[in-house]
Amino acid sequence: MLRLRRADLFFENGLELDAWSDVAVQGANNPKIVRGAPGRVDVSHGVQVLEVPSARVDRSMGDVHPLGNPHYSLDPGLAPIVTQNIVDGLVRVAPELRATFEKNRAAFLARLEEAMVRWTKTLEPVRGAKIVVYHPDYIYFLTRFGIVQAGMVEDRPGIPPSPQHLAQLIRQMKDERINIGAIDYNVTALAQALR
Repeated sequence: MLRLRRADLFFENGLELDAWSDVAVQGANNPKIVRGAPGRVDVSHGVQVLEVPSARVDRSMGDVHPLGNPHYSLDPGLAPIVTQNIVDGLVRVAPELRATFEKNRAAFLARLEEAMVRWTKTLEPVRGAKIVVYHPDYIYFLTRFGIVQAGMVEDRPGIPPSPQHLAQLIRQMKDERINIGAIDYNVTALAQALR
């Protein structure tokens, strides 16, 4: 809160992923970075959000985000939108540095574009492949590179899997010949069961 008290800008992921930060911002008593102030920057503005629930969300569904999946930063292809939001925020507090911010953004995006060509080529052989993830935080990455999320180790987002859920998932992986399993977390039970 002490650092936030002196902050000119506060960047947030958005989509309610960092709702926890409101307590810290309020405690900092800094009107420049409260919601709606010029110093509060939601970098998700303009991102096409995936997995937006079509029905009412409640806690029985697990860690479902009412505004949609907030893990868009795992898609490098969304960097132009995110970095534009960052530059816009920086320019609001330091307009005299606009040219520098824009030049640095352009250089970053050029390097990213080179990397995207490499990554796309590297992932091309698995395009269309099915994968099982632990938690639904890779959907933007998978969508970008044409990989299909076929299942999830968690029973529901944020809810550890039951033995029945794991058994069903293992059957699905065998039936559908899903050879890529559980990225992100160590899933010993699943790995042992697939041996």
